[in-house]
This record gives sequence, C-alpha cells and structure tokens, in this order.
Amino acid sequence: MQAMIPIPFLLAQLDSASRINIFELFARSGPMAWFVAIVLIGLSLASWAVMIARYLQFQRALSQTASFLDVFRKSQRFSEVASQADRLQASPLVGLFRAGYIEIDAQVKAYNQDHPEDQKAYKIKSLTGLERSLKRATNVEMSLLSRGTGLLATTAAASPFIGLFGTVWGIMVAFQDIGASGSTSLVAVAPGIAEALVNTALGLGAAIPALMGYNYFANRIREFRSQMTDFTLEFLNLAERNFL
Repeated sequence: MQAMIPIPFLLAQLDSASRINIFELFARSGPMAWFVAIVLIGLSLASWAVMIARYLQFQRALSQTASFLDVFRKSQRFSEVASQADRLQASPLVGLFRAGYIEIDAQVKAYNQDHPEDQKAYKIKSLTGLERSLKRATNVEMSLLSRGTGLLATTAAASPFIGLFGTVWGIMVAFQDIGASGSTSLVAVAPGIAEALVNTALGLGAAIPALMGYNYFANRIREFRSQMTDFTLEFLNLAERNFL
C-alpha cells in the first residue's frame, strides 16, 4: 500500500510556496530564459504598435470613404471630385479614383491627338485599359491596408512555440537543480519552474492579442476590398456612359 504523505509536510510546502515570488525567481534566471522573454515582449510590443496604428488608420479610412462616396455620387464632373480628393486621402477609394482619372485624361488626350478634327470630344480609346489601371490601383491600396498584418500573423503563430521552448528550457533547469541539490523540494525546483511559467505566460500573452487583431483587420480588409470592387464597377459604368 502506498505510503500517505504527512499532512504537516504538505502544509509546510504550501506555506513555503506562498512566500515565493515567481517574478523574483525569474529575475535570477539564466541568459536563455531572459532571451526568450525579451523576444516575446518585443513581439508583443510590436504587435500592439501595429494594431493601434492600423486601427486608427482604418477608422480614418472608414470615415473618409463615406465622405468621398457622398462627394463622388453628387458631383456632375470628375474634375469636381478630383478637387475634393486631397482632403480625403485616407480613403482607399481616392487612390482608385485618381488612377482612373489619370487614365481617362491620358486616353482623352491620345484620342484628340488621333482625331484633330474633333478637339472638343471627350472620348476614351479603351475601357479595358481603364479597368487595368483601376485593378493596379486596387492592388496598391490593398498593400497599404495590409501593411503590418504579416507581423500579427507571425506573432500569433510563433509566440506559443517560442514560449514552449522557454517552458521546456525551464523544466530542464529544474531537473538540473534537482540533480545538483539532490532534493525534490519546491525550493530546489522553483527557479526552473518560474522560468517555465513566465515564458509560457509571455508566449500566450503575445499570441492571443495578435491573433485577435489579425482576424479583426483581415475582416476589415475584406470589407475594404469589397468596397473597392464595387467602386471600380461604378467608375467603369460612368466612364462607359460619358466617354465612349
């Protein structure tokens, strides 16, 4: 029959554990534990900086996109929209409009050169060329909107494994301390366990916000892409009606 562990011994262990400050123990950790912790803290801080910057950017983009669409749909001429675009540059639709406006202007000039007898005609030569310009502008705007989200994905994917490495290293340190001291008491293994627990917590603390932030911004980017697709179709329809 297995021997029972004396109750006074358990109480003594719990009392000693209550007096142990895990962060004080971690402060005495070796260079590997500190290296893992610094990497995780750096990833976490960088992720929060990206999330705050992207959130502010997206809020401005949402607000200015609504204003730009209102101006675009109320204006009678593209030149009127162009004059208002400078104050709404945070909207990705402004980039699309400028690319389309420049392409239309270039095609109108080319048409007038080819048809000198009709200098006052506002005609474009290729709707397909205009569509390509809008698609290129969409890719540029998507790159700007996605900037920094790769770091969030990397942090969300890599941080738990980096923290797990710190956990394994801390457990190895705990076993080394047991071998060196010949004791399995909590005091002997506490430094190694502190390394394991702190790095595990740091890994999860870096990964969870980064994952939530990445999913949030990925949904927002998809919404912006949908808006840009709709705007492209609307722009092409207007160009077809007015310049062909």
